[in-house]
Amino acid sequence: MTFTGKGMVSRFSLALLAVAALGAAGCSAVDKVTDVAKDASKSDTARSKVGECINVISASMIDSKTEPVPCSAENAVYQVVQVHDKKVECHEDYTSYEETFGSGGTVAFLCLAPNFTEGSCYNEGMMTGYKFVPCTAPEASFKVVSRVDGQVDEQLCGEDADQVLVVNDPKITYCLGSAKG
Repeated sequence: MTFTGKGMVSRFSLALLAVAALGAAGCSAVDKVTDVAKDASKSDTARSKVGECINVISASMIDSKTEPVPCSAENAVYQVVQVHDKKVECHEDYTSYEETFGSGGTVAFLCLAPNFTEGSCYNEGMMTGYKFVPCTAPEASFKVVSRVDGQVDEQLCGEDADQVLVVNDPKITYCLGSAKG
């Protein structure tokens, strides 16, 4: 066996060039493949973007069922206000949605603001957040008496409101009353 050396050097040079090219590109090709694989494992809800809305079909601390819906839909309970790929602390005005993958790593973390419709009713669970329900449903916790967009002011609600819910971003004041009335 004989080695000329030249072939080995040229192969080594090509390998170095390939590594340098990936380094110069910031391994963007590898990152893009990883991002595509990561995105493919996400639900439709986890792929939501800021400004889009979500319906909660069934709420649970472990396995909620949700779906993206038009923000004008009566069952568009939440609006996405922040999107992250790791767990963060959402503002106190928001609810969070976390989606994990297999080993428990976070693949999507959304901060959600309430997106209630005037005249509609909702169920509020301490551990599960809000869910749209018919006003005649026994689990209806409250009815939205009025919704004031662009302002955060508890004084905007009249006597027919038992509670006031304000969201600072986007600025919304919700006047809430009894679902039974």
